[in-house]
Amino acid sequence: MTAADSRYLRIEVPEEPARERTTDFREVLRSYTREEAMLEGQRCLQCALPFCVEACPITQDCRGYIGLVAEGRFDEAARLTLRENPLATTLCKVCYHYCEDACVMKGRGVPIAIRHLKRAALEFGTSDLEYVPSAPKSQRIAIVGAGPAGLMAAWELGLRGYPVTLFEAQPAIGGQAGAIPHYRMPNHELLVDLQRMRTFDLTFVEGRRVGVDLTIDGLRREGYRAILLTIGASKASYPGIPGENLTGVLPALDFLYDVNQGRAVVLGRKIVVVGGGDVAVDAVRTSRRIAPGAHVTMAYRRTRGESPAGEEEIRETEPEGIEFRWLLAPKAILGSTRVEGMEFQRMELGAPDASGRRAVRPVEGAIETIPCDTVILAIGEKADLTGMPAELGLKIGNKGWPEGGRPGYATEAEGVFAAGGRSVVHAMAAGTKAAEAIDAYLCRCDGRVPGPRPDPFGGPEPPPAVPEGYSAPAWKP
Repeated sequence: MTAADSRYLRIEVPEEPARERTTDFREVLRSYTREEAMLEGQRCLQCALPFCVEACPITQDCRGYIGLVAEGRFDEAARLTLRENPLATTLCKVCYHYCEDACVMKGRGVPIAIRHLKRAALEFGTSDLEYVPSAPKSQRIAIVGAGPAGLMAAWELGLRGYPVTLFEAQPAIGGQAGAIPHYRMPNHELLVDLQRMRTFDLTFVEGRRVGVDLTIDGLRREGYRAILLTIGASKASYPGIPGENLTGVLPALDFLYDVNQGRAVVLGRKIVVVGGGDVAVDAVRTSRRIAPGAHVTMAYRRTRGESPAGEEEIRETEPEGIEFRWLLAPKAILGSTRVEGMEFQRMELGAPDASGRRAVRPVEGAIETIPCDTVILAIGEKADLTGMPAELGLKIGNKGWPEGGRPGYATEAEGVFAAGGRSVVHAMAAGTKAAEAIDAYLCRCDGRVPGPRPDPFGGPEPPPAVPEGYSAPAWKP
């Protein structure tokens, strides 16, 4: 094989054997060695037009840190990564790596293992850095929701010297990131990321829910000059079919969160997970681990090709003993008081719709029953807007999160903003834009001129907003 040919072959990412890893929640993907990381980084073409960066919602300079890793300059790679990404330790485990989908090498062979090289940069480089806030400001800001969007906004505003209070409904920081199974993210990554913000004027208040324990007017009375809502979509959607209230029916996000928190979760011996996204995949893999020997099935109304779950997630799941059933739409959950089975309508693919995605339609008379004693619903989530004032004029994003309908995620209420996104990194991007809008709003109120994000490490000049060659974002919210 020539050196040119070797560019098309990825250095294999080490992973735990399937038979062993399903006995507990050990991390499935392991780290590269220093040498493996450098070899993988050397596959990068260092494109003049960085398609990988354009695909990243937070414009992470992945081309830059890959080049540094390739040369063994891990300290510099870690610093460059953390310059734009305060949640890098978290993202190197759970990001959907849109950058890899855009990588030129994907069309020629296998894309660069960009997310794994970020991990190498942080593990082999000096990553215990400290962010340096600007001179303190007096305007207090409340952020409701301490998930990825809220934490990213807190970082942006903390760098600018604002005192920020984050209110989280759950008993732990992280929002929906708290439902990510430990085989993907062992659970200390977020704390590592937050430790770098230790010099900021940040206050965390847990177990407080907006609309129930908090109100917009109450926060204003407490002296907060701006309020950002990043409450996400955490309320389970139900299919509206008979039997969905039977004992043995569980919402997927609640199930995953309870498992992560160490709460007792009782599953049967025949488990059906309904859905085709990453939450559904997390639910079947978690079920396999906490119910050894149970038969676990994932049923989705479309085909594998139309499944919104990441290809990497599906690939890792296949050897773990999960049965996949495609083109099955939920029709009814069977049982008198508890689940005894589930009835599905068989579907078939039709012509593409306006979006280009092939529609599904029922096959007349084709009904299938799967015996089961546990049903986990992973068909989507929506925002819990209990107690939320109608005058905010919130609009709902395409995956159920609420956001402001005006520029910069502003709501119809003075000084109140709302933002969210469809993945961890999209939520972070929304948090960034909302924080920039809040800074501009407060500057306008006080007669100041807003500026760019200051150097996170206290340098005299702000870093470049985008790397050389960047032309336009390739992603959509």
